[in-house]
Amino acid sequence: MRTSLFTAGAVAIAAALTLAGPAQAAEPDAQLSVLHGVPGLTVDVWVNGERTLDDFAPGTLAGPLALPAGAYELAITAADAKDASAPVIGPVKVNLAASGNYTAVANLDAAGKPTANFFTNDVSQIGPGKGKLTVRHTAAAPAVDILAGGAPVISNLANPKEKTLTLDPGTLSVAVAAAGTTAPVIGPADVTVAEGTHTVVYAWGSLADKNLKLAVQNIEGLHSAPGGVPGGRAGAADAGTAPVDQTAVTVGIGAAVLLLLVGGVAAARRQPAFRRTR
Repeated sequence: MRTSLFTAGAVAIAAALTLAGPAQAAEPDAQLSVLHGVPGLTVDVWVNGERTLDDFAPGTLAGPLALPAGAYELAITAADAKDASAPVIGPVKVNLAASGNYTAVANLDAAGKPTANFFTNDVSQIGPGKGKLTVRHTAAAPAVDILAGGAPVISNLANPKEKTLTLDPGTLSVAVAAAGTTAPVIGPADVTVAEGTHTVVYAWGSLADKNLKLAVQNIEGLHSAPGGVPGGRAGAADAGTAPVDQTAVTVGIGAAVLLLLVGGVAAARRQPAFRRTR
């Protein structure tokens, strides 16, 4: 659910980026969503040296925020840092293309070290009567299989890879299991695939710490026939342990851009490498 806090934060972020970000006259904005997928850490996010997100909490998936195309420098610090001079992630530079749709994720790598990943979302048109489902592995866990109705539909998916399926609309009972097995380590959870919508599911958290969760993002308006402008909806991930309930709110984190929304991105004891995943 879009809250007044999110609305106020989005306005503040947009204003800060208008002042600090690159000027791109007459170009369509980029769309950025951010997922904070590092358990137990609350951080501040800085854009071009200005604090943009304050006390961004784990489990938050927010966006999309419309940003002018161009380059941004982002840094993540401990919560309530005085400035961005001692980041725990970054600083990193990220280029956003006009009309691009992105999700920045602060997450754990397969070995459990905090890192960040930057995904380009597919917003191409979807054929009539179809929807898309993408699963992204952003958890501290080995390769996994994605099960739908108890049967594997995606096999051997490793962190930080993704896999996309084109499906008939419907509600799937989705679970995540260790590769080659069918015993869920996350879920099962109901995930709805809608016509003309690209649904993105993130597995995040830590298998060793038994706090694996799912977060779900919906990018709507991708019907073959003219519809709306492609956007996104984001929601906070379920705060409990598996099974995990799907949550999606009407609003749509990394890697380097991890952070221009309201709510989150993750930090760590050491500065991780930034990966770009397409």
